[in-house]
Amino acid sequence: MSLLRVQSVSKTFVTTRALREASLAIEEGEIRGLVGENGSGKSTLASIVSGIITPDSGQMFMQDKPHTPKTVLEANNAGISIVVQEMGTIDGLTVAANLFLGEERRFTKRGLLKTAHMNKAAKQALRTFGIENIEPDADISALSFEDRKLIEFAKALHVGPDLLIVDETTTALSQRGREILFGELQRLKAAKKSIIFISHDLAEVLEHCDTVTVMKDGVIVDTLPTAGLDERKLKELMVGRELQQTYYREDNEASYTDEVVLRVRDLTLKGSFSDISFDLHSGEILGIGGLTNCGMHELGKVLFGLHAATSGSVEAVRHGRKVSNYREAIACGLGYLPKNRDQEGLMLLSSIKDNICLPSLSRLRKNTFISPRKERELAERGAQQLSIKMSSINQLCLYLSGGNKQKVSLSKWLVRDSDILILDCPTRGIDVAVKASIYTLMQELKRRGKAIVMISEELQELIGVSDRIMILRRGIVENTLNRRENLSEEEIIHYMI
Repeated sequence: MSLLRVQSVSKTFVTTRALREASLAIEEGEIRGLVGENGSGKSTLASIVSGIITPDSGQMFMQDKPHTPKTVLEANNAGISIVVQEMGTIDGLTVAANLFLGEERRFTKRGLLKTAHMNKAAKQALRTFGIENIEPDADISALSFEDRKLIEFAKALHVGPDLLIVDETTTALSQRGREILFGELQRLKAAKKSIIFISHDLAEVLEHCDTVTVMKDGVIVDTLPTAGLDERKLKELMVGRELQQTYYREDNEASYTDEVVLRVRDLTLKGSFSDISFDLHSGEILGIGGLTNCGMHELGKVLFGLHAATSGSVEAVRHGRKVSNYREAIACGLGYLPKNRDQEGLMLLSSIKDNICLPSLSRLRKNTFISPRKERELAERGAQQLSIKMSSINQLCLYLSGGNKQKVSLSKWLVRDSDILILDCPTRGIDVAVKASIYTLMQELKRRGKAIVMISEELQELIGVSDRIMILRRGIVENTLNRRENLSEEEIIHYMI
């Protein structure tokens, strides 16, 4: 008997057919990989199964009983939980309050919430899943993106699901976080529980999954056992053709001009990093790598003026100005792509047009009037430049796939013709084809003399794209390595740890 059966399920958002007659069956004790390009329907299918959205048509059965969840709590009660791709926690609440959201009655007596009781239960849940460094009474807003994803993971597990859905979560996790996650997946499998594992990391899917289902344009293409399957075959099924693009640069030497466009001196942010100095050149891609908590993500925010440095300076050399806030950064030709695109990079309830045009409104304004024609032309140019899949520029960003959200986040800086781009994990959670297009775009920007700071947790990405790699360890620069033919992951890891 199958644990979950999905039969001919379809879903349309406005004019976009996100899912078309999708059918699959998940067996007890199975880890099922689910792969496909951004916009292929993976997250839509996962959201329908887990009660986040309802289908337009089709049927679902959980242990041969009709499965028609209208909410996530109804899906939880049916034995299904999910860890979503983007942020699934709520700012302003404690870790414990997020962990037991919707279950407050468990800790309520005579109308009063027993906070100490809830914190004790939360601590026990966290420790059970190997999460030792997070306290239940901590404000979740103060936690890193990785730690917040681990809280979501603990929340999904503590209800004791028969089916756990993990949607593109590992890209937010360090090696420690991934070990926790994959250890729990194996424990669930041994207990005859099932997992749907969605990921763009095909090597990860092949290593940890029993079978893999490939989706394209809202349709299930095929389901195959992972034994004997390779990444190349999966990629061909995902994109419908053999990929010809070369992911990374083919040259083996650093190449950039002598012109310094960004000068950073003795930059310090208390509690994150200290005494960081470097010059960024025209036509350079400077990679910044390290372990998750090394300070590199906070460095990106300080470079763009989102966080005020404790000491030190960031100078936009061409403008002869120090950058101390994001308004000065934008005026000096800087653009910033955050790691957490949904909360920091986009206005999800606004249109593609509004998101693309936002940094350029001063250029579209005449006196106090913003030209609708110029706004429309700018947005259409940006969408066309990055081939954003959309119904129109008036489509809400909320309904875009992860890869197309990333394209919108990047497009707003390209149409502004920013000279310096700070890209924090630019290929996080996007498919193989979009990843290749972003690498190609970065090389084109480099040829045009643009300067890029690329913060990345992927070693192959750092080696394949960067002219220099600056490695941070515990908040300080451990070493800076130049591009060369024999540069290896092992060498970089040596300086990271």
